[in-house]
Amino acid sequence: MDVDQEPRPHFPMPRRCPHAPPPEYEELRDRAPLVRATFRDRPVWLVTRHAEAQQLLTHPAMSSSPQRPGHPFADAAGSPRGTLPGDFIDMDPPEHDRYRRMLASEFGMRRVRAMRPAIHSVVDEVLDDLSGRHEADLVADFGMPVATLVMCRLLGVPYEDRDFFQERTHTMTKGLTHPEEAEAAFKEIRGYVDELAHRAARDPGDHLLGRLVRERHRSGGLTHEELAGMAFLLLVSGHQTTANMIPLGVYSLLRNPEQLAALRADPALWPSAVEELLRYHSIVDWVALARVATEDIRVGEQTVRAGEGVFVLGASANHDERAFADPAVLDVRRGRRNHLAFGYGVHQCLGHNLARAELEIAYRRLFERLPDLRVLGAPEHLPFRYEERTFGLHRLPVTWS
Repeated sequence: MDVDQEPRPHFPMPRRCPHAPPPEYEELRDRAPLVRATFRDRPVWLVTRHAEAQQLLTHPAMSSSPQRPGHPFADAAGSPRGTLPGDFIDMDPPEHDRYRRMLASEFGMRRVRAMRPAIHSVVDEVLDDLSGRHEADLVADFGMPVATLVMCRLLGVPYEDRDFFQERTHTMTKGLTHPEEAEAAFKEIRGYVDELAHRAARDPGDHLLGRLVRERHRSGGLTHEELAGMAFLLLVSGHQTTANMIPLGVYSLLRNPEQLAALRADPALWPSAVEELLRYHSIVDWVALARVATEDIRVGEQTVRAGEGVFVLGASANHDERAFADPAVLDVRRGRRNHLAFGYGVHQCLGHNLARAELEIAYRRLFERLPDLRVLGAPEHLPFRYEERTFGLHRLPVTWS
């Protein structure tokens, strides 16, 4: 099928249902692995299938930089990211690799394994705050404080500043629909992390920013501006996704009691369950997987030309029946780690080991301590984050005895 002749869908895609990606994704996968679409009046390619997504996300001629002409977010309002030294999420190798190497050991398996007791302590501390209560909002009262406390302690950020950066980070995630507000929030956080970097330089302390300061003094290879940019990336990206994923996973397990029963019968399944929940929801989807081709790339019978923009539909690839049997079914025994929830290739999320540990510990401890947890109200009335870059829930009201 010559998909160039098909009607072009427009972004943003229609709302997904709470339990799966947008239903339109299945039709796009059936049509072709690459489908033409229009985004902000620009033609783009949508990558719909898992194998082709992996191929393009690992191809050296695919650029993440919105500074390149043809990138879906090139010159786009509400996309201030990629303009800070050290904020390497939208940089290409070798510049991207230089910054990533500085942080690799901080988020490696050994470091995260050593952090697990501290994560346990954070989760139990937040659950202790719920003692004596019988209702809560798992977004504001559990997911957000767990993710934020872990990130604050990792970076050396004062927890009392959480309301400031949580609010601004949330505003930035609405950048597709409220670009002026996102730009203002970006500038405020930029000023905050600049002062954070100065504070770490004066008193390094025993935290990630302090270790980067000491490395900067040792090697002279990191400027103040780069340190502030790295702090910006970690602070903004490091807690929002986990904070959204915690209550969303709880909701899904409560909606699938047989899966929760399997986890209670065999707690060794929790790491597998985390992988499945990540695949099932794929909460960052297409916005985080925007690319532009720097040379012609052949993908099966189709060609992405140099200068053409690409959106990899992560949620579609993670529900591709060619890669996952019965992908619409939540199966905590599946345990597949080849999903794209953390991206793929050189730009795979640096904090994936930490996020996995946080999710596993948060889910397990919550259900151990509140075994009769249940959602308040009808599922169809829950306020999902359909309109933002990161999918999740605005609120998840729950009760327990």
